[in-house]
Amino acid sequence: MTTQEAIALENLYQIPTYARMPIALSRGKGSYVWDIDGRKYLDLYGGHCVALLGHSPTRVVEAIRAQAEQLLFYSNTVYNDTRARALERLGTLAPEGLQHVFFCNSGAEANETALKLARKHTRGPRIVAMEGGFHGRTLGCLATTWKDAYRAPYRDVLPATTFVPFGDAAAVEEAFEAHGDIAAVLLEPIQSMAGMVEAPATYYRTLRDLCDRYGALLLFDEVQTGVGRTGTFSISTQYGVRPDCISLAKSLGGGVPVGAVLLSDEIASTVKPGDQGTTFGGGMIAMAAVEATLQTLVEENLMPRASNLFEHIRSGLEPLGCSVRGRGGLIGIVLDRPASPVRAALFEQGILTGGADDPNVIRLMPPINTPFEALDGFCEALSSALNIRQTVEIDT
Repeated sequence: MTTQEAIALENLYQIPTYARMPIALSRGKGSYVWDIDGRKYLDLYGGHCVALLGHSPTRVVEAIRAQAEQLLFYSNTVYNDTRARALERLGTLAPEGLQHVFFCNSGAEANETALKLARKHTRGPRIVAMEGGFHGRTLGCLATTWKDAYRAPYRDVLPATTFVPFGDAAAVEEAFEAHGDIAAVLLEPIQSMAGMVEAPATYYRTLRDLCDRYGALLLFDEVQTGVGRTGTFSISTQYGVRPDCISLAKSLGGGVPVGAVLLSDEIASTVKPGDQGTTFGGGMIAMAAVEATLQTLVEENLMPRASNLFEHIRSGLEPLGCSVRGRGGLIGIVLDRPASPVRAALFEQGILTGGADDPNVIRLMPPINTPFEALDGFCEALSSALNIRQTVEIDT
């Protein structure tokens, strides 16, 4: 199949919900992917923050192959040794007091679960969410996602949500004072789609205090910041804060779809059979991938490398005068001009990057084991791209 044939077939049969890069990828290894025509790309987009360990990481591939030969799937109506090992690894890495796990299939499902359990636990219907935040497109998550273009067609059926400016603790307190029905405060610790925006550590600690004072839960959407991508397994430990729930996905399965919610002892103690369910969540293939991903993360000591990767990029871009936001393998490069033409120029040089709601930001979500020499090559390519006038734009 040629690139044009693949594009034509997908456009014919798949509903047009995504803007696409004009390529058809057929394979990947490590930090690189190849299209159908054999062209090689340095992937600093990471399949939208999924390829934590690079593409087709050896241990994950081997674990999937072995599990597929043994048992492809059985539901949660039975116990399973692969699931037990994945749970043990995840529970060991989770922050203290958050060792209780619910497995699902995606980040949106993880956030839906956290929102649902918060409402049951507190008996309040309202959520406080952040301007600029993104939590998914299912109805419960969509209510807490800031961008109006996503919410507008469904506004009449969305659950009650109060939006406040991200980083403004006083606005959260005002919301508590104005509403007596708040179940939880939900936020991405680093707002990725907004352009890798982060608040001071004191902000997150103040949110913890406010939730305790008003009897609400604090929910961290770590779909992108979690699983070691920002230097620790959960970014919450870097702030000295323990949320009540942490949502995980993206990096958790090394490329295999899987989500999880980490729950506090208090919340877990109130969950009963029937409160939540999933057929495919906790399936054997996903659990084998989770176990192998976490094993690789620990045994290759990759979490500290995420922080080193960020500093390497930042120092490499200093001569270009670009400011850099984020942590670890979540990197926002702030330009003095629209990013889209610059991204197009990088694409022409064989480098995949991401855009943001902030039009002047390039987002990088690379594998955290990306070779430093490849990052040096990116910095050189960006220097060249900033000096090239481009009219072609990439919208993804």
